[in-house]
Amino acid sequence: MKRLIFFLYTLILSLWIGGITIFTFVVTPAIFSSYGRDTAGEIVGKLFPGYFTYTLVFSALALVVFFLLNADRSKKPFRLSLVLLIIALLANAYVSFKLHPDTVRVKQQVASFERESPDSVARKEFRRLHAMSAVINLFMLVDGVALLALSRGLIKKKRVWLY
Repeated sequence: MKRLIFFLYTLILSLWIGGITIFTFVVTPAIFSSYGRDTAGEIVGKLFPGYFTYTLVFSALALVVFFLLNADRSKKPFRLSLVLLIIALLANAYVSFKLHPDTVRVKQQVASFERESPDSVARKEFRRLHAMSAVINLFMLVDGVALLALSRGLIKKKRVWLY
């Protein structure tokens, strides 16, 4: 049973990392290279709620399954993983329930990213919020990779003797 739970934990982390990677480095650049900035922004804007829900759900699932692993709580990999999982869940909740709604509100004040001056107050605020979102997104990718790297330290290693 423990192997199944460990498999599930690593699968969740892999889907978390893969989802962030594909959306950030494949889907979004493809959309912005295929459409004008306003149209691409509208398309990506429609995808963001699902994307943020995806990352929030996977960070919550990872935390739940992490506790089902019943790993040695005194070991460094457990403590570090727990901190990274809590930070991930809090960061994803912040993005989903505060940062993204604020960004959408500010974006509605910009008539056109193609025609409006980059020096407008709304554009500057949007740029600031977007930068925060991008930094958190990249942190979530690094966080997930670190959790995956730490995962091997969560299971007891069986000694194999070779003769």
